[in-house]
Amino acid sequence: MSTIGRRLSESRELVRISDRISFLYLDRCVVNRDSNAITATDERGTVHIPAAAVGVLLLGPGTTITHQAISLMSDSGSTVVWVGERGVRYYAHGVSLARSSRLLQAQAEAVTNTRTRLQVARAMYAMRFPGEDVSELLMQQLRGREGARVRAVYRQHSERTGVEWKRREYDIEDWDSGEPVNQALSAANSALYGIVHSVVVALGCSPALGFVHTGHHRAFVYDIADLYKAELTIPIAFDVAAEEVDDIGAVTRRRVRDAVHDGKLLERCARDIQRLLRGDSTTSTADFDELEFEVISLWDDRDNQVAGGVGYGDEF
Repeated sequence: MSTIGRRLSESRELVRISDRISFLYLDRCVVNRDSNAITATDERGTVHIPAAAVGVLLLGPGTTITHQAISLMSDSGSTVVWVGERGVRYYAHGVSLARSSRLLQAQAEAVTNTRTRLQVARAMYAMRFPGEDVSELLMQQLRGREGARVRAVYRQHSERTGVEWKRREYDIEDWDSGEPVNQALSAANSALYGIVHSVVVALGCSPALGFVHTGHHRAFVYDIADLYKAELTIPIAFDVAAEEVDDIGAVTRRRVRDAVHDGKLLERCARDIQRLLRGDSTTSTADFDELEFEVISLWDDRDNQVAGGVGYGDEF
């Protein structure tokens, strides 16, 4: 199949990130392309997956992916993330679905100003403390309140499931040495990070420009993922640990996938990111399409921006 001169899909032809399935984890298989689908082949046979319906494709150890498959995923605006065993390690990711830099510019402007950065950070914490006024709290106070909240959530689910809880502890170099609940938490959070990462880059934002977390190439991913852990990954991890399953990582990822789909987390995550960066609590699902058209402008020190694709030599 020749790719020379192949037409790229227009933004309006692509499936919105909020309407896609959450993530697909593959390992120990060959990933190829068949028309507008990617295929995963191992000793059991071949499975076809519509590329445009996938939010993020997680490629684990033992996967071989063809140039044609990557080309299709890129054209479909689907994020491809290379991960380690059981999805715990993150290595690299593919391209963004976004055709506009407006959210990225809003993110950069907000994070580089102390006042607006604090506003966004407070808004993030306010989402975790519904009904509470956090508008006057300092970051130290917010961190302390959040730490107490998370400890209470761990205790609550420990009592609910009967799974003993000591502390959050894991060794990324020695997965099997961790307690079952900590293994499940690592697997669940890793899947959540991949999902959130796919939404962040699909909207054209920077995973590195965080408001609460800082100094890491996935700081903003951790910011957004923390909004959902108490209701998503923590209860799932304790449930899986209580069942004493053989493959904790695989079972946990399936539970997270189902919960993300049933709870429409992709749509919610996309909406939350836009609300936080725009400072607008009224953003609806219908507003998502605003970000999906291609505009190339030129920066101007007086008029902010002028139209691109225009010859300006005659001005002089």
